[in-house]
Amino acid sequence: MPQPQIKSQPQGKVRDALVIGAGFAGLYQVHLLRDRLGLDVQGIEAGDGVGGTWYWNRYPGARCDSESHNYCYMFSEEIYKQWTWSERYPGHDEIRRYINFVADTLDLKRSFEFSSRVVDATYDDSANTWTVKTDTGEIYVARYLITAVGCLSTANVPAIPGLETFKGRWEHTGSWPHEGVDFRGKRVGMIGTGSTGIQCAPVIAETAKQLTVFQRTANYSVPARNAPLPEAFKEKMRANYAALRQKMHASPGGHDYPISERSAHEFTPEQRQAMYEKAWEFGGLHFRGTFRDVVIDRAANETASDFIKAKIRSIVKDPATADKLADIDHGYSTKRPPIDTDYFETYNRDNVSLVCLRSDPIEAITPSGIKTKTGEHPLDIIVFATGYDAMTGPLLKLNIKGRNGLPLGDIWKSGPKSYLGIQMHGFPNLFTITGPGSPSVLTNMPVAVEQHAEWIADAIAHLRKTGSARMEPKPEAVEEWVQSVNEAAQATLLPHTPHSWYLGANIPGKPRMFMPYAGGMARYRKLCAEIAADSYRGFTLTG
Repeated sequence: MPQPQIKSQPQGKVRDALVIGAGFAGLYQVHLLRDRLGLDVQGIEAGDGVGGTWYWNRYPGARCDSESHNYCYMFSEEIYKQWTWSERYPGHDEIRRYINFVADTLDLKRSFEFSSRVVDATYDDSANTWTVKTDTGEIYVARYLITAVGCLSTANVPAIPGLETFKGRWEHTGSWPHEGVDFRGKRVGMIGTGSTGIQCAPVIAETAKQLTVFQRTANYSVPARNAPLPEAFKEKMRANYAALRQKMHASPGGHDYPISERSAHEFTPEQRQAMYEKAWEFGGLHFRGTFRDVVIDRAANETASDFIKAKIRSIVKDPATADKLADIDHGYSTKRPPIDTDYFETYNRDNVSLVCLRSDPIEAITPSGIKTKTGEHPLDIIVFATGYDAMTGPLLKLNIKGRNGLPLGDIWKSGPKSYLGIQMHGFPNLFTITGPGSPSVLTNMPVAVEQHAEWIADAIAHLRKTGSARMEPKPEAVEEWVQSVNEAAQATLLPHTPHSWYLGANIPGKPRMFMPYAGGMARYRKLCAEIAADSYRGFTLTG
């Protein structure tokens, strides 16, 4: 069917579709739209190369917490079998090499403008186009706009008084210098003990003269047991590609390992202890799958939480330090569950100390260090491992304005509202990959990315086939989906951790709302497919 044409003469370079971001999501979306649908696609990327979050996250110890044979594209058996991972949990260097390998194999880089940050994206209702402006002065006009900016790409540097006076060097882990940072002989202060800080601390401590960790919230962590992959394992994964892909698609979290069907209440304390010990020795995120009810039943959760707290106390030799590290005020896996390499062991080093900010809060950053309630800590380098303005932050930074100039920030002032985490009412033909309201950060991200990008490409193909010019969700569909997201969250313990970034609690003034869909990736995939098959139920498609 003939396609509706862009009306009037647009001011800018005309494309069929624009894709913002060159990580896993942006690259695959460009491939689908350009190579499968034959569209004229323009990708826009702030960095000078591909990689997305891995382009920016090069901090010491930066490593994926999904196993390498899962943390990759699965849409192509040929690409899957051409690449060989070296470790169980790949480091940032290896992940960037992999992403570059895929981008080069599919010749995707030629479709991107690099070193170009989007500063404005505005919808023109009369022309039914999106106009996107970049900080380089480029202007693009397209019918379809797809954001692939990631969920954890907007660094959060807390507003601590005096930072501008610090005479040493400070860095945030989310925008780490490509040349690295030399810690040799330096007094280093690291703020934050989430997943990033837990990865950073052991590596920084190896060369720093002194590492002082400023702990805002004590955290659980399970050993990763990272190691080189045996050749037999690599061969097995390549030989079982189809079965592996099916397992990942059927899993709530997008991994190939199942969540146990056993309840923690079915066993004696001695039996549970033995099961947790076995999972602890195996390491990684498998630990949270020991029992099916760890994240939905408080008593079951306490069995896992207490086990890890006891492990912390057995590893850390100084009782006072162990007490601070084990003084955890939330249940295991109700926040993002870190995995580590010798994190708790690091506190047994003579050059590492811990400051608990709940009892000894930071008052200011001074020219020579960090001043807490009990005194000043002289420092040469400050590392902010303080996370991100997650999920909504990367989208709001794009300065998106929908119909009648409505800013996205205005409709999200009480929290993000979307349909399926893919579209928002009032923003026709704008699609978000792993946006708020989708499984996103609760899953193995490449699995979520592929599902989203494929669904979006199929939707655009449907629009073109039927001659439809616009697609946006109905207001009632948005409200119903927000309710579904809330209900899925309330069926778990996840929304009951008040300081979790899943709720935006790490950003002062940010609305408190549980943002990801906690119903599981497999259930979400099935629902999205049903909606598409039912003539895109809940969406308005107009010509």
